[in-house]
Amino acid sequence: MAQITAIIDIGSNSARMAIFEKTSHLGFHLLYETKSKVRISESTYEHQGYLQLKPMERAISALKDFLWIAKLHKARKILCVATSAVRDAPNKEDFLNLARKIGLKIKVISGEQEAYFGALSALNLLPYREGLTIDIGGGSTECALIENCKVIDKISLNLGTIRLKELFFDKGNSKGAIQFVQQILGQIPHHFRHKRIFGIGGTARALSKTIQKQINYPLDTLHAFEYDFCSHAEFFRKIYTAKSSELPELGIKEDRIDSIQGGALIFHLTLLHFEAKNVITSGAGVREGVFLNDLLRYENGHFPPNFNPSVRNLKDRFIRDFKQSNLQKSLALKLFEAQKDYQLVSDSYQQHLSISAELCNIGTALNFYEKSHHGNYILFNALNYGLSHKDRLLIATLVRFASKKVPDSLTYANLLPEVKVIKILSFFVGLSEILSQNQTPKNFEFAFYLNYKGLVLQIAHSNLSYLVREQIAKLTLPNQITEITFLTSNS
Repeated sequence: MAQITAIIDIGSNSARMAIFEKTSHLGFHLLYETKSKVRISESTYEHQGYLQLKPMERAISALKDFLWIAKLHKARKILCVATSAVRDAPNKEDFLNLARKIGLKIKVISGEQEAYFGALSALNLLPYREGLTIDIGGGSTECALIENCKVIDKISLNLGTIRLKELFFDKGNSKGAIQFVQQILGQIPHHFRHKRIFGIGGTARALSKTIQKQINYPLDTLHAFEYDFCSHAEFFRKIYTAKSSELPELGIKEDRIDSIQGGALIFHLTLLHFEAKNVITSGAGVREGVFLNDLLRYENGHFPPNFNPSVRNLKDRFIRDFKQSNLQKSLALKLFEAQKDYQLVSDSYQQHLSISAELCNIGTALNFYEKSHHGNYILFNALNYGLSHKDRLLIATLVRFASKKVPDSLTYANLLPEVKVIKILSFFVGLSEILSQNQTPKNFEFAFYLNYKGLVLQIAHSNLSYLVREQIAKLTLPNQITEITFLTSNS
């Protein structure tokens, strides 16, 4: 696969481009993203689906600029797909020929392919392996059912924000729009049901942003944001039954006013139809799906077990010594295993400890003296994929306080586990980092036992260096551990 790949998605409403850089076999990150609201579907629904000249010219102008930007970023591969408006157009060849003249080959994908790409991004880049995707576009809505890490079924519906706008909302016929949506939803096979919904696309993101503002959500990040559908169902209804002039009062931004009503209507009624309870917002969609389809073509469409692309990407870019990073992770997991007899922390925190220990030195890339501060920032803001907001926050917090005293009161405490859990885990991270710097760092053994003072951590090793012992003595012990002892082993 090319080191830098540009993905272009020509939707009914917007044309978008994302440029990804591979950092290793399966590690990658987003280099650049841009979009243009070309609205290639403008007036098509009033002209039997035919693409109109001015929207096509707008799209070609935007695509020319996309190609220039891709070249500027040295993209060696460009994959371009077109969805609903183009695939439904009787004159789509006219547009495809215009694109060929500027050097761009466009693949027109089917509705099921579009649903698959959206599902592929949700499956691999969100922290859940089962659910149902809803991807609302300008001309169509795609849904895919995911079970046991597999996309088991897909469907494409002729429901889209611009389609409803031009056919109904522009004519003041909101009741007709509701009947139209309900009629199409009635054709969906019954097995398309799930309590967990992955919201993909501009409508889902716009609604989530508004909800975050309404509830004063403390974190400024959207991908993997979760909310309870029932708590906000009435808000969705208000949007599509309101007058356009009332939408800003509901928190709708100006660039979404002309399309949000159709989107909110589709989303609301579809969530009801699927008997949804929880909605997980995806910042990734078709573009990421096209990229992953290429990246994972030899991996059965999903990352290997226990592999996180963001963790790998950050390690590729910011960790200089992979050997030490892997050793820190190994030592932390040994400590975690040793504490199980006393159940200091739940097994559910093993992944958080593993990632924190592996990446605890990541902040050194910016400033050694402030590495814990920078590491905290980098991890929360760059662990984009495969983790919930709570996961990211906990991992970043553990790195922030590794080898440091954890305060009894923490920012975002309502999104974090109990302080006593954080103290244990951050202590394990800090201790693992210190032990990894021993002159002979292998063959450490850990054991916990009770004596008259309380719980003791015993560290066994054949040759524990003076400096390491000195650094361990400076660590703040969590309340559950009263003492650290050392045993000279024969290994």
